[in-house]
Amino acid sequence: MSLGSHLQELRKKHQHLSDAVEEALRHPGYDDLAIAEMKKQKLRIKEEISRLSQN
Repeated sequence: MSLGSHLQELRKKHQHLSDAVEEALRHPGYDDLAIAEMKKQKLRIKEEISRLSQN
């Protein structure tokens, strides 16, 4: 897998998590721990995208 396609996949995953977090926040009964975990995953992906983009 080339770097460009890897970055594209990471961006897709990040967007999917963003959408999932937004959807979860619309439902007051949603598990706060699950939302926090999704946000942590988003941050890890964002950091990896940033790291790979600088190389």
